[in-house]
Amino acid sequence: MSTLVVDNVKTIKTLNNIAESGLKVFKKGNFTIDNESENPDAIVVRSFNMHSLEFGDQLKAIARAGAGTNNIPVDKCTDKGIVVFNTPGANANAVKEMVLTTLISSSRNLFDGVAWTKTLVDEGDQIPKLVEAGKKQFVGKEIKGKTLGVIGLGAIGALVANDALDLDMDVIGFDPFISVDTAWNLSRNVQRAMTMEQLFAESDYITVHVPLTNDTKGMFNQKAFSIMKPGVHILNFSRGELVNETDMGVALEEGIVGKYITDFPNETVLKLKNTISIPHLGASTAESEENCAIMAARQLKEFLETGNIKNSVNFPNAELPYTGQRRVAAFHKNIPNMVGQITSAISSYNLNIADMVNRSRGGYAYTMIDIEDQVNGEIIPGLVEKINQIEGIVTARII
Repeated sequence: MSTLVVDNVKTIKTLNNIAESGLKVFKKGNFTIDNESENPDAIVVRSFNMHSLEFGDQLKAIARAGAGTNNIPVDKCTDKGIVVFNTPGANANAVKEMVLTTLISSSRNLFDGVAWTKTLVDEGDQIPKLVEAGKKQFVGKEIKGKTLGVIGLGAIGALVANDALDLDMDVIGFDPFISVDTAWNLSRNVQRAMTMEQLFAESDYITVHVPLTNDTKGMFNQKAFSIMKPGVHILNFSRGELVNETDMGVALEEGIVGKYITDFPNETVLKLKNTISIPHLGASTAESEENCAIMAARQLKEFLETGNIKNSVNFPNAELPYTGQRRVAAFHKNIPNMVGQITSAISSYNLNIADMVNRSRGGYAYTMIDIEDQVNGEIIPGLVEKINQIEGIVTARII
């Protein structure tokens, strides 16, 4: 169990080059950025692999300036009460633009055509004739009137779906876990697929926007391909492991899949027929990097200063208006009577509880309690130790 402490100056460490616009967020407040610190209060990271790192006992949070958190040992962080944040939606527009760009260009055989044209160098005055004679091999098809299947209707998927409608496509979406916020932003003209198999069967193009989990790994496989329309184009800007590459190779050879567009090239993928491999450019824009950095920094700052959690991947979101009163913020196991024991410890010192919130997620929970009565702005001595002795407390602090 950790010891409850009152926070002073908070140290922020970065493990990648983080946009200066994000780091500026920490200039307002009691923060210092020290990339040499071995025991920071929080870490901001992009792609740095953290799985082999040891974490100091002061580490309270890690913010990933991006959506994926595969480079972070999330389970280890959860056991230690370290909040892991990501930035869903911050890079959504950048990825959406790349999806639509490759959707159209692959359908028109643009990449192959441009590559072929470069082979005509040094042909001089014959180039116009060669272009007219050779262009027929790159005749493509228009996306207007075709059906786009969108798997995953989060921040990116919803933007793709809405803009595809504006391009006069028919759009069918599948997401059994769609959030209320996303549903409000999604056009009512997006048709709902009741199953993923229905989407596979009806789509001329399929784009996937889901995280990599045990359930989604290899979701594009022989069984899935057997349901799809011949010549379907598949766009993968989420994770390479969503696709069984051996099965994809067979599907491409047999013409079941007409084109595979992926942002995750590797040795196997680069050898596949009719595959467009992009060097992981989906979210690589200056605007996206700044948006992610700012969002990550703001979420960290809010958590360190008030205890409020938004966009955590391992603990529940929890928000309580911060009035400046002392606040107990405790991570604990999601077992009976934890809140009762914490409040009993507080009330045993004749302290009034002004407000509180408790949220759970899986085997863990998070409780914030504002204390009304204070002595010279400080918690009465002894309360720290009493709460810390409660069985099931993972880590806690006083703000």
